[in-house]
Amino acid sequence: MAERAALEELVRLQGERVRGLKQQKASAEQIEEEVAKLLKLKAQLGPDEGKQKFVLKTPKGTRDYSPRQMAVREKVFDVIISCFKRHGAEVIDTPVFELKETLTGKYGEDSKLIYDLKDQGGELLSLRYDLTVPFARYLAMNKLTNIKRYHIAKVYRRDNPAMTRGRYREFYQCVNDRRILDGMFAICGVPDSKFRTICSSVDKLDKVSWEEVKNEMVGEKGLAPEVADHIGDYVQQHGGISLVEQLLQDPELSQNKQALEGLGDLKLLFEYLTLFGIADKISFDLSLARGLDYYTGVIYEAVLLQTPVQAGEEPLGVGSVAAGGRYDGLVGMFDPKGRKVPCVGLSIGVERIFSIVEQRLEATEEKVRTTETQVLVASAQKKLLEERLKLVSELWNAGIKAELLYKKNPKLLNQLQYCEEAGIPLVAIIGEQELKDGVIKLRSVASREEVDVPREDLVEEIKRRTSQPLCIC
Repeated sequence: MAERAALEELVRLQGERVRGLKQQKASAEQIEEEVAKLLKLKAQLGPDEGKQKFVLKTPKGTRDYSPRQMAVREKVFDVIISCFKRHGAEVIDTPVFELKETLTGKYGEDSKLIYDLKDQGGELLSLRYDLTVPFARYLAMNKLTNIKRYHIAKVYRRDNPAMTRGRYREFYQCVNDRRILDGMFAICGVPDSKFRTICSSVDKLDKVSWEEVKNEMVGEKGLAPEVADHIGDYVQQHGGISLVEQLLQDPELSQNKQALEGLGDLKLLFEYLTLFGIADKISFDLSLARGLDYYTGVIYEAVLLQTPVQAGEEPLGVGSVAAGGRYDGLVGMFDPKGRKVPCVGLSIGVERIFSIVEQRLEATEEKVRTTETQVLVASAQKKLLEERLKLVSELWNAGIKAELLYKKNPKLLNQLQYCEEAGIPLVAIIGEQELKDGVIKLRSVASREEVDVPREDLVEEIKRRTSQPLCIC
């Protein structure tokens, strides 16, 4: 008993430590480390008096979404989907898990992040790592060579996610081409067998210094120091069309066929970007590598910037919110005849965008509606539940988003307060006098103005007043 009491005291103290760290807004890594210690202590404590205890938490790297958070999330999706549809995209869906062999060998060093499932009925399965490889499999299976699709679904990675908090204002886009990278590696003296692993190192330049990347190349991956230095001369450059033209004249790079093709395509891309009026928002960045093995041409990334702390300071990059590229060879890996299907795509980091929007709302204390209810059906006196039910049914059948409080005789003041808290713009009030006169009292929650509307005209009046789309953020 004494031993158990001592263990319970340790659990209590560790619990206080975890709560303290959360109150101090300590780093996620530190909190997770202390939570792990707490769980270990609780496991040692074991069940109390035969009762099983559960730790109520979401798995690492996942989260729940409250109604308020889901309202914001849906708004983010609406903006993204409307953009896709504006450009003529169709929607598809694929299974959340794929045959393991479908995903194997497509992600380079990131393959270790794939979740493998236990053998089920003789098939080795894995949770999808992205939506691109399943899409390529879908194209090959259905023998499609032309489709403009979008796909919004969850993917799963055995990663240690972190979200940099801060105020965000704008983003820029970086562009490169895998052929330029491969050509650059070739002229610098990188062995063919090391192209992809060196590419993975270069891709870290947005997070760590060149010296750290060089040390990884030389110390961990066995690259000669002079080769790494030669790479450094290139990958630390970024600019616009002028840099593309400069590299087209580079005495070494211009002699490499792959690099020359990539630079030619980038020059054409910048011509198109100029026509769209967005060339000034795009940076040609030779350090952009994108570690996935399936990219064959242009690659790009949208990076968010953090507002400068002081005037005159450069904005700081706080992370990628979208990325993608060209992958002309991926579909052919699944096609029995190896037919190539040119593909280009973009993945949007919805979770990061959602976190940014959520932070902005918290900072401004902006109110977010969690429902789209247009009108609350209310009663002014008791014993009118049946009348409320009849009216709300009429409104539902007419396509009006309506609700009522789930109480038999709610007070009118409580019903009006509910509307204010939930952001419901209108109240349809039924009373004994209104029933006699064949009217419904329609109240504007914002102005508190009330008008009697003939019951047969109520639907049209509500539609007229709520014709403007409701904004939630």
